[in-house]
Amino acid sequence: MGEDKRHEEEMVLCPVGRFFMDLERAAGKKSKFLEHLGKSRMEFLKAVRSLVDEKIQDLEKKETGKKNITKIEVE
Repeated sequence: MGEDKRHEEEMVLCPVGRFFMDLERAAGKKSKFLEHLGKSRMEFLKAVRSLVDEKIQDLEKKETGKKNITKIEVE
């Protein structure tokens, strides 16, 4: 049981994870609420993934743009 408690404490460090855990505990095991919560959790993660993908694309564009720049000296 000590290992389970330690694992739960590690998960609680994330405020979003803690929020979902608290809601699950409050709802009960066979609640329709949990079905909706599960779907919203997936949508939340997809939203985060899309944000990360956009940032990666922005960084890749910046790197590509830097490679095409040539310094020209003017007399």
